[in-house]
Amino acid sequence: MSRGALVVVGDALLDVDLVGTASRLTPDAPVPVVEDVETRERPGGAALAAVIAAGLTGREVVLVAPMAPDEGAGHLRALLDGRVRLVPIPATGGTAVKRRVRVGGHSVVRIDSGEPVATLGALPAEAAAAIREAAAVLVADYGRGTTAAPDVRAALAGAGGPIVWDPHPRGADPVPSVRLVTPNAAEAARVAAAAGADVPGDGLVAIGTRAETLIRHWGVGAVAVTLGSRGALLTYGQGAPMLVPAVPVSGGDPCGAGDAFAAAAAFALAEGAVTGEAVAAAVAAASAFVGRGGASGWDAAPVRAPNVVAEPGVDGVIARVRAAGGTVVATGGCFDLLHAGHVATLRAARGLGDCLVVCVNSDDSVRRLKGPSRPLVTAADRARVLEALECVDAVVVFDEDTPAEVLDRLRPDVWAKGGDYAGAELPEAAVLRRWGGQAVVLPYLDGHSTTALVERSRSKAPQKDLAAPHHPHARGGTLHRGLQTLRKLSAGPGTGP
Repeated sequence: MSRGALVVVGDALLDVDLVGTASRLTPDAPVPVVEDVETRERPGGAALAAVIAAGLTGREVVLVAPMAPDEGAGHLRALLDGRVRLVPIPATGGTAVKRRVRVGGHSVVRIDSGEPVATLGALPAEAAAAIREAAAVLVADYGRGTTAAPDVRAALAGAGGPIVWDPHPRGADPVPSVRLVTPNAAEAARVAAAAGADVPGDGLVAIGTRAETLIRHWGVGAVAVTLGSRGALLTYGQGAPMLVPAVPVSGGDPCGAGDAFAAAAAFALAEGAVTGEAVAAAVAAASAFVGRGGASGWDAAPVRAPNVVAEPGVDGVIARVRAAGGTVVATGGCFDLLHAGHVATLRAARGLGDCLVVCVNSDDSVRRLKGPSRPLVTAADRARVLEALECVDAVVVFDEDTPAEVLDRLRPDVWAKGGDYAGAELPEAAVLRRWGGQAVVLPYLDGHSTTALVERSRSKAPQKDLAAPHHPHARGGTLHRGLQTLRKLSAGPGTGP
């Protein structure tokens, strides 16, 4: 596969957070007095989307955006330097700057400056070439006129890769060749109503009807309506829509979540994913982005130790609990076949603190520990099942034979182990002592183990050779081929356009 660039086209903004403290109101009005203000600048709009995309991929990321000759643009260029390749479109009208005054993690007021619409010069030949040769294109429209420019639209119509279009109420319609458009619920309702589908309500039926209207109205391949904490609803204009639920995230700054969603979708399409897979990846990425602090943590990439694969929300979960003075609990194991004994241990562990992180052995690790016939379930699927439990806040998959390395990175306050270890020294106890953590043993639910389950299933399995040619389920038989087809169809997304 060609390693072409991921190109972001749209309106670049400069976002500024003025972060301070407030403990009193002014004497002349019931408004807070914000003191000890710290100024934090970051890329916004298409610039933020480009930076997020650069954090996802080893591909080059190119940002094509209008740039005015002013101080704000200078600050924005400095923020982008070394992260993405900027191809500026000459423009006047000033750099759009959005300033948020924030206290205690919440915005008090936002102050915007810059002309609502920029006046663009001609699209540079370098920009047109980048779009033409792109592996995928993300259009991040923030309503300042970029997507309405005729030469920009002509270049997008001839893009070399699939296009993801993140629309704006003041922006132009997507070009018809777009693979995926990602409006939020309010944007979808507004455009659908203007197109003649003024459907009341915010239920799935109404959202799906609006999305189908947008596909016909715009002439695009698919529409994924982002629904915040509810996830996203994807439709191709006919048939049942796909609803991708979001991973629950408590706290966090949702600013920039839409950019994270669109950037992840574009990245996935650049890597060859089908549309449904791209939307599923985008929902997960947006949830993780919010969990890590949202746009305010744009330049704080999570640190990961070698051979440790962490789900994106782990660091955010731990940071929030520690910021509140809570207790971080961790436990671990193979969890090859989740059973009642596992659930009892996990519930008990969660009761010891304010969050539970489960450390799961990778497939190679399980094979080394349990033998070549294990695991029965892949690490990715084991992690998904564990994450679905209400008592589990995050999952980490590690590749070593013991969780010592991942524990040293996470540094939980408590390590809980289920089993017959009472009175014995847990192998992880010495690791926990490095930072003052405590290893504890939890009661084990007798009679429940994965090994016992496997042995019982083997003892009950029929001895007849089901692969023998005379058997109706024999390999190559009609029934066998039908079952294989059903398994492929039920394996998950991947059959969409």
